[in-house]
Amino acid sequence: MRKIILASTSPRRKELLAKTGLKFSVVPSDYEEDMTLKLSPKKLAKVLSMGKAEAVAKRYKDAIIIGADSFVAYKNDLLGKPHTVERARMMLRQLSGKMNSVITGFSIIDTKTGKRVSRAIECKVYLRKMTDCEIDAYIKTGEPLERAGAYSAQERGSVFVRKTEGNFFTIVGLPVYELTQELEKFGVEVF
Repeated sequence: MRKIILASTSPRRKELLAKTGLKFSVVPSDYEEDMTLKLSPKKLAKVLSMGKAEAVAKRYKDAIIIGADSFVAYKNDLLGKPHTVERARMMLRQLSGKMNSVITGFSIIDTKTGKRVSRAIECKVYLRKMTDCEIDAYIKTGEPLERAGAYSAQERGSVFVRKTEGNFFTIVGLPVYELTQELEKFGVEVF
């Protein structure tokens, strides 16, 4: 079995990839994301995930490298991690009662052959209307500060999610079905 490397520090991505049964290592990428690039959301997700994969790939001669990046798209805004209470509050008010898209880009590089692929998968998330008190209480949990769009659909933020359309694992950070389909084209068999 070829060496598989996940170029990510995300515990959620690591957990999702582990559920496939694949043996892999985690190597953090030092790629600097630039969310200001003038690209469509799907194109940006591909560029950022490829940048993460390339930063790790240059260290290995014979490995399969997986990079991924996720963010929320709402109208013309791309919402990454808010990092501050003020930005989290602003994002949650902006998304309250509305539909947004979570886009996860993933890239795979075979460092031996040079083969590479990038895909961007979208999942629509419909949030219920939130009161200011709910928003403030949710922010106090600390969860929104390090989540794209200031919410986590698979954790405490799930109470605000009315419904989703698309692959739910895209929201978590790694669209497992699409990823494993692509990995098979690189000779990586899950079963």
